[in-house]
Amino acid sequence: MSSNEKKPSANFGSRFGYIMVAAGAAIGLGNIWKFPYLAYGGGGGAFIVVYIILCIVLGHPVVEMETAIGRYAKTNAIDAYGVVNPKYKFVGFVNVLCTFLIDMYYIIVSGYVLKYAVTYLTGGHFGTDKTAYYMNFISDPIEPLIYAGILMIIIVLLLSKGITELVEKVTKVIMPLLFVLLLICGFWALFAFDGAIDGLKFYLIPDFSKFTWKTFADACMQVMFSVGIGWAIFVTLGASVKDSANIRKDSMMVTICDTAVALTAGFVIIPSVVGAGSEMAAGPSLVFLAMTEIFATLPGGNILGFFFFTALIFAVLSTYFTILEIPVKCIEEKFHINHRKATWITAILIFIGGIFCSLSQGAGLLSGVKLPWWAYGSGVVYYNIYDWIDCFSGYVLLPLGCLLTAFYCCKVWGYKEYEKELTKDGRDGKLSMYDKVVMTVAVPILTLIVILNCFGFIK
Repeated sequence: MSSNEKKPSANFGSRFGYIMVAAGAAIGLGNIWKFPYLAYGGGGGAFIVVYIILCIVLGHPVVEMETAIGRYAKTNAIDAYGVVNPKYKFVGFVNVLCTFLIDMYYIIVSGYVLKYAVTYLTGGHFGTDKTAYYMNFISDPIEPLIYAGILMIIIVLLLSKGITELVEKVTKVIMPLLFVLLLICGFWALFAFDGAIDGLKFYLIPDFSKFTWKTFADACMQVMFSVGIGWAIFVTLGASVKDSANIRKDSMMVTICDTAVALTAGFVIIPSVVGAGSEMAAGPSLVFLAMTEIFATLPGGNILGFFFFTALIFAVLSTYFTILEIPVKCIEEKFHINHRKATWITAILIFIGGIFCSLSQGAGLLSGVKLPWWAYGSGVVYYNIYDWIDCFSGYVLLPLGCLLTAFYCCKVWGYKEYEKELTKDGRDGKLSMYDKVVMTVAVPILTLIVILNCFGFIK
């Protein structure tokens, strides 16, 4: 397919705008509520060292591959994988299905973030039992959906003209603000607790005695989820990248920005939790329970809580713009409808799926519905709808998408043709032996480790 045969696609207005949108797509709630927990359990600085190495050998190469596929094809994520060989459109389908499923529960949890930001703005009244407040809220059949719906409408209105229009302008503002707000929260907490310095030392000084193969597998998974590979994020954004752009340099900047925010989130949360003597819980509990307990004891805690949850809203928006655009572009081009209509249709379908995820949380109406999952050594276990979708999309489809993307570039497209697009016929360097080894060996092995971990083969 020659360049002049490709369908014209709106380009990003500036390199900074593209990097902010791409980094924003990668920077989401996973950086802020999952990375600190994993870093804490994985030996602090030891986890950070391994995580950074994995960003280099797993995250960055797949960002390059996805972006090159997108720029070459200049179409939606499913059709992009069929440009070289139509038989491989299924690779794009795996990526898009993964993102669509993640979209369903991500919008629900994003609604939780908005609820807490509004609560802090109106006085921070969570009652004496923060756990009961959280459980009552997520178990409510209506309220979580109202907050999720408000966010979805905001996102759709901003996205309706396309990822390179209003979204680019908004993201160029909120991404720097996200970083600044996190830093404010971190320094505030650092000086508010006597034990926060001990937490900071633990976070920065490596302790490999706590680092296990299970921790390594979790680090691989976190890089995929955090950097945003395997979602078709960069395939979709790549379709709007100019031929003059240096994909190698831009991909490196995206990976650096994402890693910087994850490290900053750890700087905010680990010293705060350790200093306050709280428990480092996993997932949403870390943000909605542990951090609200901490803010309640800090001077100016309501202001700090509002800053913190506002930063989370910025992370939500910056991610959701792109992860909604991925299925939107597929529906727009497959059914030949305009972008605005495709955006509303996709948002409605995702929100319907989100209703099932929401009602399965806590003591919700569908909390008794359990779906089977097989794990080696444990046999069949059962998850609620939310957790099952989270596990299937994040721990199976996500690494599978990365694995298939590497296979596509190495074997279907081939090193030579891939190199031509990546470097624009040598203008931006060449594909080294190191690059080929990473694509052919490192990425497949690391993705398989995540899948094996998911099914209980790694302890």
